[in-house]
Amino acid sequence: MLRKFLLKGLLGVSAAAALLAALPVQAQTPGTTASGTAATTSTFSRADNKILMDLAQANMVEIESGRLAQTRSQSEQVKNFAQRMIDDHTKAQAEVQQLADARNIALPKKLGLMNRARVNRLGGLSGEAFDRAYMERAAVAEHKKTHDMLRQAETRAKDPELKDLVARTLPIVDQHLTAAQQLHKDTMQGSSRTQGTTGTSPDKKNE
Repeated sequence: MLRKFLLKGLLGVSAAAALLAALPVQAQTPGTTASGTAATTSTFSRADNKILMDLAQANMVEIESGRLAQTRSQSEQVKNFAQRMIDDHTKAQAEVQQLADARNIALPKKLGLMNRARVNRLGGLSGEAFDRAYMERAAVAEHKKTHDMLRQAETRAKDPELKDLVARTLPIVDQHLTAAQQLHKDTMQGSSRTQGTTGTSPDKKNE
């Protein structure tokens, strides 16, 4: 009796194993959904996620800083540059958002604490002091930082669409950096000339 019971149990286990083996391989394949479509997050690593978040933050810094420049700058050249930053980085942010949506990733809606502090410091300035700080920090320093981040992302990114986004964004950031460096130089030279003229006025009056 016991022998028959054990034999019946073994036959039941074998039948269950055979049934599992007959199930579609598709459901067991990593990176696919039950319907057979590719899972959107299958290739998105933690490093990819950080790159996407850094891109989002970089865009937001440039957009918010550019908006400040529209009201606090005294230079039409700086305002024009700032408007270009608003336009280009708004477009870039839309591409970042599109990829995030495709990968079911929630992007931050606000600047991080350090980035917020940088933008707030700019917000406390106006006129010539703002122009110098904006060009030095938001225009040159931030684009240098973004350039370095993208260079590293070229080799670290695994997701093919993220790699493509990085490749498209890098030359735009390089163009911004070149333009920022030249305008920063012009801004500093103009400031020096103004200070020099102001500094010699009292002497001329005394003469």
